Amino acid sequence: MIGSVCVFCGSNAGNDPRFAAAARSFGVLLAKEGIALVYGGGHVGLMGVVADAVLANGGKAIGVIPRALWDREVGHRNLTEIHIVETMHKRKAKMASLADAFVALPGGLGTLEEIFEVWTWAQLGIHHKPVGFLDVEGFYSLLLEFLDRAVDVGFVRPQFRSIAIVDTDPPALLRKLGEYEPPRIEKWITARET
Repeated sequence: MIGSVCVFCGSNAGNDPRFAAAARSFGVLLAKEGIALVYGGGHVGLMGVVADAVLANGGKAIGVIPRALWDREVGHRNLTEIHIVETMHKRKAKMASLADAFVALPGGLGTLEEIFEVWTWAQLGIHHKPVGFLDVEGFYSLLLEFLDRAVDVGFVRPQFRSIAIVDTDPPALLRKLGEYEPPRIEKWITARET
């Protein structure tokens, strides 16, 4: 059962209002399902939108933010719980420890770095938590095509590509995250591949 979802998303809202609408809807859904939000602790961009939606609907929002960002006043001051950490590395480790699943909403380089790191951890067997993408308005479609190409040319194994759960519908994505069965990982690289 999923009690908390770590959401990675933009610290700005992008230039399509449908991104913010999707973040708001996802936050409302988390609150209604009784699933706590774990996220980067900001009040700006899609991060702020999803957190505000969770809180406005009686949900629990847990932020994890580095002190340097908190000191610059980008931290959300009204969260259920806030963890102020010293580094970005500690932020990601703390968010991962608090979450039962991970979801990427639209975002930039930080969002990609965060979702790919937890996906890689799943590939290595460091955790067995589901990793998902909410593909709002086809935002991730070209990235996912690239990853399919990486499978085709032998850089990503199909079972590791299949770790990522993708959907355009938030309730369907949450349902799939709850049904996730991690791939069996005995060895992620063989002597022949070294």
